[in-house]
Amino acid sequence: MIAAISEFANRFLGRGEAAITVPSFDGALKPNQALEQAEILLECDAPEDLAADGSSLLIADGARLTRLTGRSTTTVRTFERPISALASLPNGGLAVALGGTEVRLYDNAAVEAPRAAFTQGLHAVNALAPASDGTLIATDGSSLHDAGDWARDLMELGKTGRVLRLDPKSGAITQLAGGLGYAFGAIASDGNVLVSESWRHRLVSIAPDGSRKDLLRHLPVYPSRLSPARGGGFWLTAFTARTQLVEFVLREPAYRRRMIAEIAPEFWVAPRLRSGNSFKEPLQGAHIKTMGVMKPWAPPRSYGLVIRLGADGLPRYSLHSRADGVNHGIVAAVEVGEHLVMIAKGPGRVIRLPLASLGEEARA
Repeated sequence: MIAAISEFANRFLGRGEAAITVPSFDGALKPNQALEQAEILLECDAPEDLAADGSSLLIADGARLTRLTGRSTTTVRTFERPISALASLPNGGLAVALGGTEVRLYDNAAVEAPRAAFTQGLHAVNALAPASDGTLIATDGSSLHDAGDWARDLMELGKTGRVLRLDPKSGAITQLAGGLGYAFGAIASDGNVLVSESWRHRLVSIAPDGSRKDLLRHLPVYPSRLSPARGGGFWLTAFTARTQLVEFVLREPAYRRRMIAEIAPEFWVAPRLRSGNSFKEPLQGAHIKTMGVMKPWAPPRSYGLVIRLGADGLPRYSLHSRADGVNHGIVAAVEVGEHLVMIAKGPGRVIRLPLASLGEEARA
């Protein structure tokens, strides 16, 4: 009852979760153009996720699994459905999510038959991560919409995301947490599981008993996948940034219903992984050229961001591609050798930056 009264008061007064304010990029999130200086390794049709096996890099590109060694690429195999998530496992194994509804575990990337498969109760698996006990952690973004239909889940204020533990030995699927505002990205950390809850703009730590603790709150972006960082800590990607216009639309149910019913999804007032491809895109986002110039501080319709987190989960520095940049929609980042390799899904690129220079460039 108290929670309902508090929610009503917040909506009436426009505060709390009903506020349309957006935190600014400040401190460790101070903007730069580091991602725009990244080297382009590969251009893909539909890059989705990355997995490093120590010496080479595996790339999920639509239904195709590609290996990148040095600068040469080889197609490892092609699945019958698009790959929605990828993870390297200990001892050379590989976990693959197909279409968000199935997860297969292979002894290595080249073998034909999986050693385990999970086909029941999954809907939009968008990230996978190994756990120390031999199980696999998966985030199921939404129980209502497919992995590729995330913008609809946001516009309908989706709260059906889940974090699951998949046990290859027993074939059991255990729910660690539910009711999440789009779970997108997880990683094991000191017995707990860190999870990105995109629609609530936060990073949550979930204990084995199911209790939750906010590690990062009120982020100015929509967080997504996590990966381990050398020296401790993590890399956290954010596939786009928040804007006041989208926050306002999210609080207008009648407008959203008509927009969903009457306008093509690519032209909704909603965050996107790329922009500037059509004059029909929402102009209110200010992500348009004026006199041939795009202002980097314009409210972005799409954005690129990777955050370096310390072992305590707090941001150390960040890498940006601002409104006037191209490398937007960063959905995956992994360390390979001396580089940080990332997927910029907006332009369909695999890009990389040298690890040694990252802190200096971002703090400059």
